[in-house]
Amino acid sequence: MDFVDRDLRGPLLANAKRYPVVTVLGPRQSGKTTLVRSVFPNHAYCNLEDPELRALATQDPKEFLHRHRPPLILDEVQRVPSLLSLLQVRVDERPAEKGAFILTGSHQPRLRESISQSLAGRTSILKLLPLSIAELSAAGVTQDRDAWLTYGCLPRLYRDALPANDLYRNFYETYVERDVRQLIELRNLQAFELFMKLLAGRVGQVLNLHALSGEIGVSSPTLREWLSVLEASFVVFRLPPYYNNFGKRFIKSPKIYFTEPGLAAYLLEIRTPQQMSRDPLLGNLFENLVVMEALKSRWNQGVDPDLYHIRDSGGFEIDLALSRQRQLFPVEIKAARSFRTEFFKNLEKSAQWSESIQPGAVIYAGEEEQMVQGHALLPFEKTGSWFQVRSSG
Repeated sequence: MDFVDRDLRGPLLANAKRYPVVTVLGPRQSGKTTLVRSVFPNHAYCNLEDPELRALATQDPKEFLHRHRPPLILDEVQRVPSLLSLLQVRVDERPAEKGAFILTGSHQPRLRESISQSLAGRTSILKLLPLSIAELSAAGVTQDRDAWLTYGCLPRLYRDALPANDLYRNFYETYVERDVRQLIELRNLQAFELFMKLLAGRVGQVLNLHALSGEIGVSSPTLREWLSVLEASFVVFRLPPYYNNFGKRFIKSPKIYFTEPGLAAYLLEIRTPQQMSRDPLLGNLFENLVVMEALKSRWNQGVDPDLYHIRDSGGFEIDLALSRQRQLFPVEIKAARSFRTEFFKNLEKSAQWSESIQPGAVIYAGEEEQMVQGHALLPFEKTGSWFQVRSSG
């Protein structure tokens, strides 16, 4: 596959007309570089992973910007976060110059801090995850449920036809070696690898770090630090809880998901779609896929996620909900291929809590698409379109 048209293209172009700096954040191998270079072919390009360029940008940033003038793409800018303060001076000298600098980064903690300190009000921040099912479908890629869950959505998988197992092994090893060790003092690599595997086994669940601490033999504060690094680098996503005065006691803990479903499958040692179809975690992994499709749809529109889960102290749960203009649109996620009317019972029950709760959707692994009791029944491939219609952007 030569090229997949990315949905973020439109917001990226629009923001480059409004701001002097546009920053595209996302995990490694999500397609950030390919996107910005295709959208801005006339911009000069510098990859700060290059040791010589990075050394110059670090030691003599003024000379670096003298040699590499805007319009300019600065790739992997988290490698030289100190460069951003000089960019502030440069864009303040020419406030009318829009789209002068396009930055990409892996959203590591020090990069976020540098952006907030140096470029506040001068940059828009967009986020790009790996390919969505909608993007791949538009490019002619069709797969069964179990293949999507096993192989995931990394662009290189489809562009270069790489074996999924090799790709995710290299992806994981590179992440551990290059990113985690740079960000934290990782003294116990085996404990971290166990932590990653246990997280994969808990996708779609409320996370209990205290319980994990006992299993791994590492303190809860250390696990919390590791989790923060994983989240800041877009490896995992914490879906926050929604709670309001519905007369209920709600659980106020987030649920955990992997931004790349294929990585979760790899960590669980699921290697084939046939193995996936029989795995006890199929339902959780399917929920992971759908939640990520919803998140991609929101970020690809250039808007905040506004996504939540709902769970009360009695165990009643709504898998996913979109909050928009003080209204809540609930979503139930079912890995089943066949539709049953009982799928809608939680949506009906939640509607009794408040007038702010609107008709929602059941997203499942089947092919039927219809309205049932005022709610939508949708195949999972249509997840993105449902969240686009309800965009608050």
